[in-house]
Amino acid sequence: MTTAFKLLNDKADWPPENTVFPVARIDLTVIAGDHPFHLSEAEAAQENWKREIAANPALYDGRMIFQHRLSVSEEAVEGEAYITPFSTFLWWRKQRERQGGFHVFAFPVAVSSDGAIIAIRMAQHTANPGQVYCAAGSMDENDIVDGRCDIEGNMRREVLEETGLDLHDATAEPGYYATHTNLSLTLFRVFRFPWTAEEMLERIRAHMLVDEEKEIDGAVAIHSADPAAHHYSSAMPPILAWFFDRPE
Repeated sequence: MTTAFKLLNDKADWPPENTVFPVARIDLTVIAGDHPFHLSEAEAAQENWKREIAANPALYDGRMIFQHRLSVSEEAVEGEAYITPFSTFLWWRKQRERQGGFHVFAFPVAVSSDGAIIAIRMAQHTANPGQVYCAAGSMDENDIVDGRCDIEGNMRREVLEETGLDLHDATAEPGYYATHTNLSLTLFRVFRFPWTAEEMLERIRAHMLVDEEKEIDGAVAIHSADPAAHHYSSAMPPILAWFFDRPE
């Protein structure tokens, strides 16, 4: 690692929250063992999980990559993570004052040939009911290659699963960008597809007819940075403002 990790709650040298900045390099390792937050909060996390599944029995306590240490700058995003139960992450996410970990999410920003961002709306039985954001999902064991997080592999898998779209059909703009808020970091890259917004939405609708997981209940074409246009996840407004304010 070229940059020393800060204390878990020290973000003093990170770029400001809710801004977008380029990232030259990403190096997120996954190490063996149990996340310290999981060890210290296991009982509380399980009590919360009982409440969560009582309210939504469709939730699944899978295993995901949850960051323990994270360094963020324009030069590099570097981190160390553990494979952790989703129930532990859900408990961490609910805390008013988050501490003890970080969430790193990867957004493929799918753009149509006529300049719209194509996003999905999560189904009511998911952990983010009704939220609108770029097709994506938390990294898990499928996204580990040689002990490190495969960001692009995660994006390709999640987009294909949720929408039926293949990022291989798109042209990727050079470079990654990031934005963060409340210890949650979103890494993203722009992918330009050769189809119009309506053509992309039609492809997604066709996929939804045969998709067994039913994680989404629709897709939307976004044409402006208006943060009130949809029920966006917290990561979306900074990305939309950045994208639609860029010079052509």
